Amino acid sequence: MATQHEKYYVPASSPWPIVGAIGLGLIAFGAGHTVIDMKNETVDGWGSNVLWGGIAVMLIMLFGWFRDQINESMGGLYSPQLGHSYRQGMSWFIFSEIMFFAAFFGALFYARVIAVEWLGGASNNAMTNDVLWPGFEAMWPLTETPGGTTTQAMGWMGLPLYNTIILVISSFTCHFAHVGLEKNNRKQLTLFLGITIVLGCIFLYLQGAEYVHAYQDLGLTLSSGVYGNTFYMLTGFHGMHVTLGTIMLIVMFFRVLKGHFTPDNHFAFQATSWYWHFVDVVWVCLFIFVYVI
Repeated sequence: MATQHEKYYVPASSPWPIVGAIGLGLIAFGAGHTVIDMKNETVDGWGSNVLWGGIAVMLIMLFGWFRDQINESMGGLYSPQLGHSYRQGMSWFIFSEIMFFAAFFGALFYARVIAVEWLGGASNNAMTNDVLWPGFEAMWPLTETPGGTTTQAMGWMGLPLYNTIILVISSFTCHFAHVGLEKNNRKQLTLFLGITIVLGCIFLYLQGAEYVHAYQDLGLTLSSGVYGNTFYMLTGFHGMHVTLGTIMLIVMFFRVLKGHFTPDNHFAFQATSWYWHFVDVVWVCLFIFVYVI
């Protein structure tokens, strides 16, 4: 008896990966020059223009790629085997993001536990203290640079605590939306998905307000040494991930309004839910190790 093999859809070549690579390159280049312009207080610097251009390219890429994926899915081109491939791909993607943040947390750990202690003369490094930074006092947050720039540490009370509560709640609302989809309760799905999006937007707004407060009131800038650098590196990259997660949730919301997804076929929503829970967990770790400890 002949074996009936399952058809496996192979999409046509897509331009979106190279478009996304160009967008990310423009963002990295523009962000670097924007920092230089801010440090030099250049009013008409072109770095910000390149940065916003890169962001625009990324938005075009996301719109085009999501559109193609939705059309393929709703066109009945996918198979169960392809669904397994998507699950594996999303799992590896989230794993790569875990390693991405693990590297940054590792840099924070090295600066706090090893470099600062050595500069203070610990572990038979008295000469390091005398030569590199005489009179240095090992402490964290390190609120003074070798050049004499001083800043204030960002406390965990206030905006950071509010944002933590908001993201934790949003993880629950995202879960309830997923449960509503699995039970085919479209009202519950739409309500809690909408609430999750609103909470994500509030988080991003409050993080922007936190940055304004840090720059204007605390003197916590990118020139504030290793403390300022690690603070903005970790929280800034997390903010980028929350922005991407919010965009994905918005796309899911409009798909729900159009009647997409069923209790048995909704991996796009499930993958977005996985991603949102991931950024929530990363923020809880950030809150503990960057703000509290």
